[in-house]
Amino acid sequence: MEVETTGSQAHTEGWLRVEPAVLRALATAAEVLGMPEDAELSLAVVDDQEIHALNRQYRHVDAPTDVLSFPLLELEPGEPIPMDEIPPVLGDVVLSLPHIYRQAEAYGHSPEREAAFLAVHGLLHLLGHDHVTPEGEARMFALQEEILEKAGLPRHGA
Repeated sequence: MEVETTGSQAHTEGWLRVEPAVLRALATAAEVLGMPEDAELSLAVVDDQEIHALNRQYRHVDAPTDVLSFPLLELEPGEPIPMDEIPPVLGDVVLSLPHIYRQAEAYGHSPEREAAFLAVHGLLHLLGHDHVTPEGEARMFALQEEILEKAGLPRHGA
């Protein structure tokens, strides 16, 4: 999977520290999920003000958040796309770099693990996974943990 990283925080020291873990986790996700090699993902790394504006505009939530996903396909929540129907361009995942560092500290794990978790979470949303129902949440979070463990980023690890 090809990942294009953009955004106001994409060249900061904070992002450059966590980027290798994020790319490793996304590559692992593509492998675990059996995604086509030519799939493309846009990853925007922004600050709290930018993600706040996007959250307000697109979700009508007047607050910053940690991750937003904008799939190119119209998806039915909780209905993952079959791998043979994945479009070449998946959509956009937007990460708040300040949220990554705050949440890592709050949850007691590394910023690398938190950034990878949020990137994989966003990718799964692009593919139709959701956590609206308890069943969907259990499936999605189990898949995230499987991917992160295989990428060498377990819950309380590096």
